[in-house]
Amino acid sequence: MTARVVAVVGPSGAGKDTLMIRAAERRPDLRLVRRVITRPAESGGEDFDGVSSAEFERMQGEGRFALDWQAHGLSYGVPHIAEDGLWLVNLSRGVLARAAKVFPGLSVIHIGAAPEVLATRLAGRGREGAEQIRSRIKREAGFHPGDLPVTYIDNSGDLEDATAAFIAALDEVLIP
Repeated sequence: MTARVVAVVGPSGAGKDTLMIRAAERRPDLRLVRRVITRPAESGGEDFDGVSSAEFERMQGEGRFALDWQAHGLSYGVPHIAEDGLWLVNLSRGVLARAAKVFPGLSVIHIGAAPEVLATRLAGRGREGAEQIRSRIKREAGFHPGDLPVTYIDNSGDLEDATAAFIAALDEVLIP
């Protein structure tokens, strides 16, 4: 067996990490990639390694990331995946083309939600002002995956329904 990677993408507030965690709880064969982010670890949200910009640059210079990018004023890094298995990774939509080169056989699942749902969730986090939230939601309209096939999941409603749809999508994209 080799490592199979599924990129989970979508706008902030869509529930990507929530669905990934719920799927991993129900499917012990799934593993979650822990990203490195230049954001304080205690800022909440997903489980990640929070580092300073200087530490991130040092790690980057040492070749510790399979993939890295900048978004929303932060740096994000995905470590090399050295173990076999089925891996889920929360990626920025803007790095999908590079990710497809780094992770052969990459599958993509896009988690979305209605704009009013996204706005409510983002406001609830308390990390961004109203203008930043509007800007994030507006960016969603510009998503174009290029040649990559994408499975879309709507996480606007019941979380159990979205979890079931996400697991079903995983089953479809992970069929060898």
